[in-house]
Amino acid sequence: MALLTRVAKNPKHFLLITLTAPAIYGLIIPVVVMDVFVSLYQAICFPVYKIPKVKRKDYINFKRGKLTYLNLFQRLNCIYCDYANGVLAYGVEVAGRTEWYWCPIKHPDHAKRSHDHYEDFIAYGDDDDFAKKHKAKRTACRACESDCSSKDV
Repeated sequence: MALLTRVAKNPKHFLLITLTAPAIYGLIIPVVVMDVFVSLYQAICFPVYKIPKVKRKDYINFKRGKLTYLNLFQRLNCIYCDYANGVLAYGVEVAGRTEWYWCPIKHPDHAKRSHDHYEDFIAYGDDDDFAKKHKAKRTACRACESDCSSKDV
């Protein structure tokens, strides 16, 4: 009954939610596909190059969906957002470690970066002893263990 009251108070808002929900929840398909492919990529490639694996569980957790003060729809929304944002953060970290290993060179125009390793990359245009610097970055990438976001690595 509470839902009907809310709809009656603001039918335009309810209509907008109804129209946008498929676009929002339709993204679950590419998010699941990304989760599977990033996990496979990491499982296959990281051991070959001795890059420490990203712990998926560190990025995806569903604790907000357990909050008792949320209604069923709010809990489902929290679970969805926890998963989607967790998978994206997990993918960014896997891509960041890949970039750290293969091409740790900053962009010339300071492109926005989400992973924690970027600021420690080699400056764009810094060709002075590049091979030695690149080797050092690979060694640092391989040396990171549980917390690869540390700037001390």
